[in-house]
Amino acid sequence: MANISSTTLILVDLLLCVSAAMAARTKLPAAAGENFSICKSMVETQGYICQEHNVTTPDGYIIGLQRISAAKNKITNYPPVLLQHGIFADAVSWILGSPDESLAFKLADDGFDVWLANTRGTLSSKGHISLTPKDPAYWEWSWDELAAYDLPTFVGYVNNQTGQKLHYVGHSLGTLTALSAFSHGKLLNMLRSAAMLSPIAYLGQMSSLLGRTIAELFLAENLYVIGVREFIPKANDVGKLLDVACSKLGISCSNLLTLFTGPNCCVKTSTIDALLQHEPQPTATKNMMHLVQMVRRGTITKFNYNNIAQNLKHYEQATPPKYNMRSIPKNFPLLLSYGGKDTLSDVNDMQVLLDDLRDHDADKLVIQYREEYAHLDFIMGTNANRIVFDPLIAFFKLH
Repeated sequence: MANISSTTLILVDLLLCVSAAMAARTKLPAAAGENFSICKSMVETQGYICQEHNVTTPDGYIIGLQRISAAKNKITNYPPVLLQHGIFADAVSWILGSPDESLAFKLADDGFDVWLANTRGTLSSKGHISLTPKDPAYWEWSWDELAAYDLPTFVGYVNNQTGQKLHYVGHSLGTLTALSAFSHGKLLNMLRSAAMLSPIAYLGQMSSLLGRTIAELFLAENLYVIGVREFIPKANDVGKLLDVACSKLGISCSNLLTLFTGPNCCVKTSTIDALLQHEPQPTATKNMMHLVQMVRRGTITKFNYNNIAQNLKHYEQATPPKYNMRSIPKNFPLLLSYGGKDTLSDVNDMQVLLDDLRDHDADKLVIQYREEYAHLDFIMGTNANRIVFDPLIAFFKLH
């Protein structure tokens, strides 16, 4: 680990690098341009029926969903399922493989009414009632708002459109927002069950090398201080920052996915290539700040303004309120699937979560552990259809 003086030099270099790069932003790949449609480009080309939907959150964000059903000769005879992606991703992450290798398509083929959520700020969810993504205020949010606004808006919309309770699948950040909402007793009246792939609740023991670097060098905070509100790993301001951080710390940045997620055993090169044509999607710098607060403190709380007056203003208390995982109702059906090589959803952090759930009803909690799996294997692995998706679908049918 860098000593204090070298860390200071690194931060100075990073800030100079970012300031010089602010005027030049890397364009998104053509495949992910502003007119990109997940339905037309990614779903209908595979022979599935797809609808684009938009809904507005209570705080004004216009966010998008895709509804997928199988070919017309197949019947939808199971309830709706909502799939929520992780950080730096959007709904495309569920449909990058062949129909047999993609969870969204497999669920549709099996007769489920499939809905794909897209977090605010991603290509399908860039709208707002008064702001644009060019406005700094557009990016003033963290995963607190995703749990409080986006997720309830998605779930409520699907419940209203279908008239049915739904199943939920979250990956990575999509598990954190759901578990946090569940801990406050939210959404449960509209859900049948939830499956959490690569669950994140605690990050204090996260072993992701690049994630630790960002946390320990306060990179997100320094970006925020100089006015960078939108965090795009491919953009010059953030991308060059990461390159400098990797160089100064002796880390190879040639494979950012491995540095962030761990060595994924079972994802095809062609799937990774397709992923990198569309991802990473942007998030808010404030969201990154919130996540690294979890890394440093090992706790789950609302965003900490690190200022008593600001915390009092937002929470009416000097410290941010906690999300208590032990408050999740014991009779709510949960499936948790995690891997031994995952450096984001670390096995030690998972044990803390499992300890919180130790009193959960035994017949309502399913735990799956795959020693060889890392973070992306659970949604993109070539054998995930058999190892992860089939048990998940069986779990949904049981509930």
